[in-house]
Amino acid sequence: MPARRSPTLIVTLLTIVTLTVAANAAAQGGDSQGDQLMRTAQALFAPLPDLAENAANPVTDAKVELGKMLYYEPRLSLSGVFSCNSCHNIATYGVDNLETATGHGWAQGPRNSPTVMNAALQASQFWDGRAKDVEEQAGGPILNPIEMGIPSQEFAIERLSSIPQYAELFAMAFPDEAEPLVYANVANAIGAFERTLVTPARFDTYLGGDQSALSDLEKTGLQTFISYGCAGCHSGATVGGNSLQRFGVVESYWEATREFVTIDTPTMGMDVGRFAVTHETQDLYIFKVPTLRNITRTYPYFHDGSVWDLRDATQIMARVQLGRELTEEDLDALMAFYDTLEGEIPAYALQLPVLPASTTGTPKPQH
Repeated sequence: MPARRSPTLIVTLLTIVTLTVAANAAAQGGDSQGDQLMRTAQALFAPLPDLAENAANPVTDAKVELGKMLYYEPRLSLSGVFSCNSCHNIATYGVDNLETATGHGWAQGPRNSPTVMNAALQASQFWDGRAKDVEEQAGGPILNPIEMGIPSQEFAIERLSSIPQYAELFAMAFPDEAEPLVYANVANAIGAFERTLVTPARFDTYLGGDQSALSDLEKTGLQTFISYGCAGCHSGATVGGNSLQRFGVVESYWEATREFVTIDTPTMGMDVGRFAVTHETQDLYIFKVPTLRNITRTYPYFHDGSVWDLRDATQIMARVQLGRELTEEDLDALMAFYDTLEGEIPAYALQLPVLPASTTGTPKPQH
């Protein structure tokens, strides 16, 4: 089950308070503020690993290569038009930069597409946390009627099985299985590929002990981020993504964002969040805390994509979550800190695979 809101938030806030007290004591004792800020950051965050491992789905070269092909494979959509990359574009940091996703039949989805970058390191998937990992998540959109539109697992496997090269690739990726070309392994292969989509950034260099990796303004932004309480939810290696929280602690989020919603935007005025999954009152307006890794590239913001400007989004978060109004100086510093979270996309992921040809037996696209 995804990490729930209360324990994670309380523990992290207590950690921030403890570290703040330690910082003051260290300063009085002659310890440099720069050193203490780094130690505080190292306690709250962590450098990204090279790979997001999963013992239940070990990452192998053959599995990653197959997963990459399936990630870019439009025949996993009923129309032959959409692929995973349509909504989670590797070239644009794993998002489509649209308010909400466009899917089968040009249907407009209800929520913004989260980034796939570093997603495998997060505690759950989807805005409502309904999938436990990227493997479970990968199998969902293919069968969703307004996303990729495939009518059944059997249809997807029939299409792939009609292409001999895929049969060979599945056998190589899952050599210990008598029937490797099954729907679960479509998701496992895509998940294995996504586990390699890790984007190291200057912030990781800083967390590794290099003070020069961040400028003075960026360090001020980091200090602001910690001292104002943002790290109460946005912490860990992915700077978020590890808990579910109420969006709108001090004020309802739709009150704060409605001025950004116009008649021609496809967003919902109010989204009940995880409640749609559990139908438990305590889950009303509960959403997964998004990662802030590459946040400068993953606009527009929030579950409904209602806000395009990162300064506006940050001010709204301070207002509805913390009851605080940020100054322009605060925002300048925070924008500088966000820049340090923009990482490097793995080069091989940007190289388009050559997909195998269909055969006369391959089910034709349906529009």
